[in-house]
Amino acid sequence: MTETYRFANEYGDLTRLPLFSQTSNGVPHEVPSSLDATVASPPPATSDVDWALVSTLRAQASEQLSQAVQSGRGHLDKEAQQELGRSIVLDLIESAMAEDVDAGLGSWSPKKQQATAQAVFDSLFRLGRLQPLVDDDRIENIVIVGHDNVQLELIDGTLVPGPSVADSDQELIDFLVFLASRSEVNARSFSEAQPSLHMRLDGGSRLAAVAWVTTRPSVVIRRHRLMRVTLDDLVKRDMMTPVVASFLRAAVRARCSIVVAGAQGAGKTTLVRALCAEIDELEAIGTFETEYELHLHELGRHKVVIPWEARPGSGERGPDGRQSGEFTLDEALVDSFRFNLSRQIVGEVRGKEIWAMIKAMESGTGSISTTHAADAVAAVRKLVTCAMEAGPHVTQGLATSKLAATVDLIVQLSLETKVVPGGAQRTRRVAEVIALAPGEKEPGYATTHVFRADATGIAVPDVLPDEYRRLAQHGFDLPAYLASQPLGART
Repeated sequence: MTETYRFANEYGDLTRLPLFSQTSNGVPHEVPSSLDATVASPPPATSDVDWALVSTLRAQASEQLSQAVQSGRGHLDKEAQQELGRSIVLDLIESAMAEDVDAGLGSWSPKKQQATAQAVFDSLFRLGRLQPLVDDDRIENIVIVGHDNVQLELIDGTLVPGPSVADSDQELIDFLVFLASRSEVNARSFSEAQPSLHMRLDGGSRLAAVAWVTTRPSVVIRRHRLMRVTLDDLVKRDMMTPVVASFLRAAVRARCSIVVAGAQGAGKTTLVRALCAEIDELEAIGTFETEYELHLHELGRHKVVIPWEARPGSGERGPDGRQSGEFTLDEALVDSFRFNLSRQIVGEVRGKEIWAMIKAMESGTGSISTTHAADAVAAVRKLVTCAMEAGPHVTQGLATSKLAATVDLIVQLSLETKVVPGGAQRTRRVAEVIALAPGEKEPGYATTHVFRADATGIAVPDVLPDEYRRLAQHGFDLPAYLASQPLGART
């Protein structure tokens, strides 16, 4: 009997304990039907872990794992490496426990055994001290400004402090460098030469980090909790009214081209998922993102989903200004024209890719995209500026006229943060919906507020252009809309 199995039999098989596992944080989540009382409290720090010891054991385990692979075991896939890693971790913990007993420090409690084993395993194969936060289904966003300044946004919008994620800022930076280099889905560089990091974690979460050019290393992890989400779900969460939901549902089914705008963290990606849930399952969809966030290809709702993901280059830039291996959203959209897609969904428009998007919308309809903007009209100006980045041939007048002719609706989301007992809470809502159409020479487009925010910030009916009455045949609750219109707008 090996030392590992003797340890497991004597102290309990750690591989069968709940924490010593490989939780997949890429599994689609349903929308929580309710929030229990534990949601409003911050996750507790792991007090049974000696992180200095974990760091030492992780280094020893890594070295032993590398030696084992190089000493004749041949190529090991990810699962085999993790099985071998478990065995190594358990052997190391047994040795550490024996040393403590010999030193008169007493034996470890089962809880400490379990927590230490999990922490070492997470450091080797997963997200280290960040893993418990990513695995916690109460947490949606993790904001880190320095190793000991952690803020957590829970799924009900509550903001609470979190535990330290490293013992020093340098340790946090070292871990981010390791994390970026070892990713199996899209390894990236993170160094003083490239101080900004944007990547999709192996489980599907999105990470953005920066160091060296800020006073402290800063990290934001977005953990997408609302995956299988519908417009009705968002109504239940008070993000919009039933009338707004019926209008947006009908707009998608009628193949209107929609841009979702708002601030960072306002819920744009979640709303796009809900809009895409209204697309017929037989339509061929292409998604275009810098890092996968929509995950439509994993949800199984549609028969054909082709996901494109941009890829940063590396090394010095060539004469054309591009780095080797670079693949942009603009290129992905152009490439998609040969794939017989019914709809193009762009995760976020940041630059000249909007010009390729306009071309796609000219040849088809029903595209959906997102962008950052303070309000719906500002989103139009933002998109014009982005289109002009395509080159000098795209003038402001050309960009404006093309946008006005191809984009039908802009849905603006609001994000409000208010102080509540024990912390703060965020509220996300649909604030306005405008219809975009070609207009006079200046500014070149016309906007109509189909829904406008009332005094409480909720989008309510305002003015309905005649051409949108046709949405009634696609499920739009026209009578409810007309009954809620202000008297001056009723016809």
